[in-house]
Amino acid sequence: MATATQSGTRPLSLVTGASSGIGYEIARKLAEVGYDVLVTSSNREKLEQAAQTIRTETPTAQIEVVQADLSRADQVRKLWEAVGALGRPIDILVANAGVGVSGEFAETDLDDEIALINLNVTSQVHLMKLASREMVARGSGDILITSSIAGIMPAPYMAVYAASKAFLRSFGEGIRQELKDRNVNVTVLMPGPTDTDFFDRADMQDTKVAQGSKQDAEEVAEAALKALSEGSDHVIPGLKNKVQASIAKMMSDPARAKMHGAQAKPRTQ
Repeated sequence: MATATQSGTRPLSLVTGASSGIGYEIARKLAEVGYDVLVTSSNREKLEQAAQTIRTETPTAQIEVVQADLSRADQVRKLWEAVGALGRPIDILVANAGVGVSGEFAETDLDDEIALINLNVTSQVHLMKLASREMVARGSGDILITSSIAGIMPAPYMAVYAASKAFLRSFGEGIRQELKDRNVNVTVLMPGPTDTDFFDRADMQDTKVAQGSKQDAEEVAEAALKALSEGSDHVIPGLKNKVQASIAKMMSDPARAKMHGAQAKPRTQ
């Protein structure tokens, strides 16, 4: 991770999905440790509120706001044009934007799932392509990609979401190997259930996983940035999540699917 230069110029980070939850906490932490931050999400009101809170907490940080719906390619380009307009390189890209869809696949809305793929997968590849080319040309940079422990197992009632996170896990590890010799680090964040508005937005309130214990988003952010600073390939925050992930890796796909299904199935079914 970059540090302030001798002239006092703060390095710049870009955090997607920064209006709440893990993205917001990562943006806060980056401002605290010396970064200017460009924050983006599709919800302008929540994004402006988040940015103002960070400015109040860390007055020395410059916080830029770009509202963008990254499920659309033109909005990804809009965001990158806003980055270019700053005339400064991105030292850290936090690719955190994502959404969930839950329910039986035969019954869920196709448009919602296509939008999920566009945001969780397509926009990540698009943004990573733009950022990695610039970082490689410059010879430095850090990328943090938010996947999930759901990405290591088939996930009944969240099949498209978990598949998108499996893509990000594989994608992140793959480009890490390509970029590490170019002085560009890639770390994959794989949180477990976290106390954010994810479960409300994914309509999962009536599930065991939503009603169970969750990790604090600030703790996840701290673990993510520690792993990024250490150049780790991935991080699973929290002992409980690490144990669960280790157990899952030793199980067959059908067994893992059954385990996840028991957690994600609505109690009314």
